[in-house]
Amino acid sequence: MEKPPITLGISFKMYFGYAQTVTWCHQVADNLSRHPAVQDGRVALFVLPSFPALPPVLECFAGTPVGVGGQNLYQSPHGAYTGEVSGAMLAEMGCRYVEIGHAERRRLFGEDADIVAAKTQVALAHDLIPVLCIGESERGDPLDAIADCREQIDSALSLATPAQRSQPLVIAYEPHWAIGAAEPASLAHIAAVCQGLREHLGAHPSASVIYGGSAGPDLLTRLAGQVDGLFLGRFAHDPAAFEAIVNEASLLASN
Repeated sequence: MEKPPITLGISFKMYFGYAQTVTWCHQVADNLSRHPAVQDGRVALFVLPSFPALPPVLECFAGTPVGVGGQNLYQSPHGAYTGEVSGAMLAEMGCRYVEIGHAERRRLFGEDADIVAAKTQVALAHDLIPVLCIGESERGDPLDAIADCREQIDSALSLATPAQRSQPLVIAYEPHWAIGAAEPASLAHIAAVCQGLREHLGAHPSASVIYGGSAGPDLLTRLAGQVDGLFLGRFAHDPAAFEAIVNEASLLASN
């Protein structure tokens, strides 16, 4: 059985300016040739910049294996929704991914389960790969976290057609209490929850489970085989740190 790729994604949230985003992406793109595991697909990379930076980032990674996507989309295909961005536009631009349901969107913008489900369906309808963010609110037992997160996955996919359920999907497990923390959740907690989610997604062979929530260098090595990758944030803002994590993934993918 072919080994699934190690998936590494990064969202810049609203930390980077326009020029900083473009500089980061050019530096990473220039170094991709050092990573044969990225070139041959054993390590899959995606980058989620702010909306205004999408055109230059798409151009920067054109002809490379790196996927680009949006940090959000609106839950209707089109219409009079001032200030919003449609899945159709993201797909037309050449985006392959879109982030959905991040804890900050839920907390700051009131996005509930119905909105997350609608956004997931719209993304799948436009052949975008949802980066579906899930996670429990409070620190607790892994079994409780698994039950909570399984329910979130099922809810998010509740509007998807049977055909859409077979499309690629990235589950980004981010315990809300670990986002922005000094350290990630414990290795035992991450491994237990991600394994429970993998088992739940057994009927979805195109789905991968990656960990976010203060993820950074060395975590992938310590979790070797327990997760399908990492969803990175501030610990990868330095291109050198991101490249170090790509080196980790390349080494693991080669073993």
